Amino acid sequence: MNEHTRKIHYFFFGQDFSDGLRITFAILLPALVFSQLQQFEIGLTLSTGAVCISITDLPGPIEHKRNGMLAGCVCVFLVAVLTGLVQYSNWLLGLEVATLSFVFTMLLVYGARAGAVGSAALLIMILMMDQPRTPAQVLPYAGLVLAGGVWYMVLSMLLHQVRPHRAARQALAECIHAISGFLTIKADFYTLETNLEGDYRRLVAQQVVVSEKQDAVREVLFRSRQISSESTTRGRRLVVTFIDVVDLYEHITATYYDYAALRTQFGHTGILADVARMIRHMAVELDHIGAAIQANRPYTTRANLKGQLEDLKVRIDAIGEEGSAGSNLVLKKILVNLRNLTQRVNDILNYFDEARASTRGGRELEVSRFVSKNEYELKAIRDNLTFNSSVFRHAIRMTLACSVGFVASKLLFPGSHSYWILMTTTYMLKPGFSLTKERNYQRVLGTLAGGAIGVLILWLIPNQTVQFACMVVLMVISYSFQRTNYIITVTCLTPFILIMFSLLGVGYLGVIEERVVDTLVGCAIAFSAGYLLFPKWESEQLQDFMRDVLRANLKYLHKLAESIAGVSFRQTDYNLVRKEVYVSSANLSAAFQRMLSEPKSTQRSSNEVHDFVVLNHILASNIASITSAAGGQSLVPTIRKPLRMALVTLGRSLKKLEPDAPEPPTDFLAVEPDAFPKQVLTPEENLLREQLEFIQKVSNDIGKTTDAILVR
Repeated sequence: MNEHTRKIHYFFFGQDFSDGLRITFAILLPALVFSQLQQFEIGLTLSTGAVCISITDLPGPIEHKRNGMLAGCVCVFLVAVLTGLVQYSNWLLGLEVATLSFVFTMLLVYGARAGAVGSAALLIMILMMDQPRTPAQVLPYAGLVLAGGVWYMVLSMLLHQVRPHRAARQALAECIHAISGFLTIKADFYTLETNLEGDYRRLVAQQVVVSEKQDAVREVLFRSRQISSESTTRGRRLVVTFIDVVDLYEHITATYYDYAALRTQFGHTGILADVARMIRHMAVELDHIGAAIQANRPYTTRANLKGQLEDLKVRIDAIGEEGSAGSNLVLKKILVNLRNLTQRVNDILNYFDEARASTRGGRELEVSRFVSKNEYELKAIRDNLTFNSSVFRHAIRMTLACSVGFVASKLLFPGSHSYWILMTTTYMLKPGFSLTKERNYQRVLGTLAGGAIGVLILWLIPNQTVQFACMVVLMVISYSFQRTNYIITVTCLTPFILIMFSLLGVGYLGVIEERVVDTLVGCAIAFSAGYLLFPKWESEQLQDFMRDVLRANLKYLHKLAESIAGVSFRQTDYNLVRKEVYVSSANLSAAFQRMLSEPKSTQRSSNEVHDFVVLNHILASNIASITSAAGGQSLVPTIRKPLRMALVTLGRSLKKLEPDAPEPPTDFLAVEPDAFPKQVLTPEENLLREQLEFIQKVSNDIGKTTDAILVR
């Protein structure tokens, strides 16, 4: 498969497409069945309930999915009853909009799944606003909405029972795919034509993606009692393979060199192009492995990585014999790293060998320590009822914006579907301004493009059967991209709605006009609220992310120091520190990217923050590289000094961001001046000394960059 074919394969066998199919089926079936029974209104109400509960069906452990959907069903039912009882009075309805907007937005304190439950409840409130019902009709309607939600939940749970490992395989495959992309970017560092600064920007951006995918796998594998405690071969293979994948990622990040010096010294030999080609072949092999795991089919490698390694060794040896490019020791180091990467790719290939996978032991982890725990206590809400809480500020912002949206829909832009204004406002207003800005832009552009597509379909295709088929395709695409590419979702959602109204006998030209106007009004309200109502810009929060990165790298460097000093530690503790480094680095990179999309007047020290991100990435890469080389064995004591100085320097930088941070312990690295005779270092030990001195230099640069950021 070529690159484009693999991307298509990942889409059609991925979690997003299967979600799109499931949601489309769950929504359409009740409406189609009851329309055949001449009870279309009942079917439409059931479908409405299914739409609401589909929002709560986020990826994750089946236990959490079930609990989220159950909570969603209860909240949607209660809100449907409340809305039906107060909708005769615009004053009461407005009070409900304001109150529930605040209450359900505050659920974000408990995480994304709880927030999705709140979104589902707000959706049913908005959909019922312009549908007046008598008190006697309220409870039956709410009951049908509840039945539709239960129908969706039962369908989702049944599909999981049929294929219980599918979600884990899909998450693992997408993680491998993201790491393959990360490895491809690493290959560009050996390519003379690329710009190193641009390479680093793409690398740290991809690091965010890899971190998200790894967290998704941890959620599915380690939070699911069904898989984490499973003794069957299938469950064990998934867990062991993920551990291999994380180890592979660490070794990829550990392959850091002075790429500018490499290009200067060896660029004319052509060897760097060979290295880049080898890395890209490895990335393609990883992509093939991920695709096979995702599709649950066997895979036999066709890549001759071993042969390529031998060819590369011959080239490197020849360069060393010629001596024209200087010492080839660093090239030999690169070759060793490539061998290690190849071995870890082969370890992942064991997934397809059940006999070997079932006999692999000693890789279990204390899985409960690798996932965060959600505690649903009222104390969390009380602790966040302050303007220091970003969730509380967002809840207040949402309350005011929804109140304005409600007034606009009732007084300024009344219409048959004026609830679209409030719906747009609710779903376009996000906690961070950068995401609010992006979503509003995508919503407007997608609505305009989708409206044009919908009109063209209805104008050029008069056959209603074909129109219905187009609507189904648009639904599947829309729901498949709702978590990954919002502009595609909106672009497909708008024509799907137009076709649906047309099939119901409503004039689609009036619908598209009203939808465009309501979308523009709702987006204007959401954008204004995000910009004007006490926003907290990313530049104000960057120091918190910087502190977390420094703290994580300090712990990581301390583990390296323990390894060098011969201090024993548990592998699980090391893995946890490593995870903290990756997660904190990804969070800082994501915050930096969000800051760049905010108004220029709110941005602070963009260049310095970028340098801070890159320097910490370089530091973590070198720590991983040396830790792997040290292998837990004590090294020559006389080369400990730069490591000790690096710990002290990082500790000082952390204290500037966190005055209460404790001093890093360095006594175990101290060496008496005359305790050891002067030793002649081997070439490998000398290279290690240079790496430690480089770590010290990077730590000093981080300190200077931190000072520059704090001064501004």
